[in-house]
Amino acid sequence: MLKKIPKRLSPELVKTLMEMGHGDEILLADANYPAVTNNQRVLRTDGILMPELLTDILELLPLDTYSDYQAALMEVVPGDASVPNGRPPIWDKYESAIKNVFPNYQLKTIERQSFYKYSKDCFAIVQTGETALYGNLILKKGVVE
Repeated sequence: MLKKIPKRLSPELVKTLMEMGHGDEILLADANYPAVTNNQRVLRTDGILMPELLTDILELLPLDTYSDYQAALMEVVPGDASVPNGRPPIWDKYESAIKNVFPNYQLKTIERQSFYKYSKDCFAIVQTGETALYGNLILKKGVVE
C-alpha cells in the first residue's frame, strides 16, 4: 500500500499508467465494450463506475498538452433513439472530471466502427463496470513536469 494513490486503482492499473509514454492512449471502456476483441492488454475494474475511476486516474495521469485533443469519445450512432438529444448524459460527468484537472481540454469524437479499430492501437483497455450508453473514453497521456 502506498500513500496518495486512490484506493480504486489496482496495482496493475497503476503499473500500466506508469508504463505509458507521452502520447500513448488508454481506453476506459464501459461494461459492454468488446475489449478483449480489440486489444491484447485488457485490465478489469468490474464494479467500478467510470466517473469515479476517471477521477482517480486523473489524480495520477497528466493529459497531453501538445496534442489538439486530450480525450476522445465514441460518436453516437445517428438516429439512436436510446440517447436523448443525441448526447449521452454520462459525457457531462466525464467532461466535469476532466475540466477539474485540465480546464482547457479538447475533446474529439470518433465514429463507432472507427472507434473499435482505433482502440486496437491504445496502450491498454480498462474494462469498467459502467453500463451507461456510449460510456467509452480514451485519454491521451501527457508529460510529467
